[in-house]
Amino acid sequence: MAIRIPKTPTTLMATIYRKIFPAVDVELQKWEKRAEQIPNVELRTQALTSIQSKRFHCQGGGVYALLAGYQWKVAIRFIVAYQTISDYLDNLCDRSTSMDPDDFRLLHQAMTDALSPDASIKNYYAFRQDQIDGEYLADLVRTCQKTIRKLSSYQEIQPILLKLQGLYGDLQVYKHVQKEERIPRLTTWYEGYKKEAPTLTWYEFSAATGSTLGIFCILSYALGGKLSSELVASIYEGYFPYMQGLHILLDYYIDQDEDLEEGDLNFCHYYANKGDLKYRLVWFIEKADQHVKGLPNRRFHEMIHHGLVGLYLADPKVKQLHGGNEMTQFLLKVSGPEARFFHWNTKLYHKMKKER
Repeated sequence: MAIRIPKTPTTLMATIYRKIFPAVDVELQKWEKRAEQIPNVELRTQALTSIQSKRFHCQGGGVYALLAGYQWKVAIRFIVAYQTISDYLDNLCDRSTSMDPDDFRLLHQAMTDALSPDASIKNYYAFRQDQIDGEYLADLVRTCQKTIRKLSSYQEIQPILLKLQGLYGDLQVYKHVQKEERIPRLTTWYEGYKKEAPTLTWYEFSAATGSTLGIFCILSYALGGKLSSELVASIYEGYFPYMQGLHILLDYYIDQDEDLEEGDLNFCHYYANKGDLKYRLVWFIEKADQHVKGLPNRRFHEMIHHGLVGLYLADPKVKQLHGGNEMTQFLLKVSGPEARFFHWNTKLYHKMKKER
């Protein structure tokens, strides 16, 4: 049965809570049970930690399944599997002892293979000591491939999906190597794309490559049978770099203290000052708003856009940031009443979860 695409924030949130989150939870529970059976202790720990601490990534991505019509549950299956690969590999790169770029590159080949229906499964752990995962990563890849094989329009969308994934994979390699190598690698990489993104700094470009939203949007439209080459181009232009850049900069914004403590790279730290960061976040909000206006289901994309602002700024971690409350109020004012609605709704959700 198809779900109608909601046109108001209230109906969107109702649909998310009643349909999307429960369906996402079913898929996550399945992968969590699989992760519990991983023989290798380190791989099992990182797989379980990624699901338990980053499930909101799958919940957020799952909202795009609303664009898939009757195939919304199929879209959720893909989105949860693909995002779980992403979060698991991020943990393996972030929290393990490896600093080998070849290791990171081979691990993220899994995400490229997941978008390639005829790709063979590889030993993605070949360059690391921890190896045996009981086919956990391979089965995540196969789940994504199974969905993609159903798409008659896949030849049209594959080049853009692989481009978005290629950029994402490059980012994961360059940002996880030895600390002294990170900035030189990222800035050199950016120079190769400067003509494509002349209005961005290297750290803003890097942030924009770190989101999976564009992939989920395109794939969900394809499952719903509503895709054309023109629509693929429009989604790409609207989502990369603006929606994706806003998404990841907000993500990095709330994680600043945590990343400082862990010694992780955080792109918000490269702005000259808090005022510059505030100005550029506003710029991303305005650009994203401008570009989603040209997409079909415009209201949906606008609500996602404002929802990102409300959702991230409602995170309890924002209270711990210096100037966090002031930044929140300013960005909510810029983004408008819908962002305030999603902000209030998310805070209420966090409160109810805490009280359970």
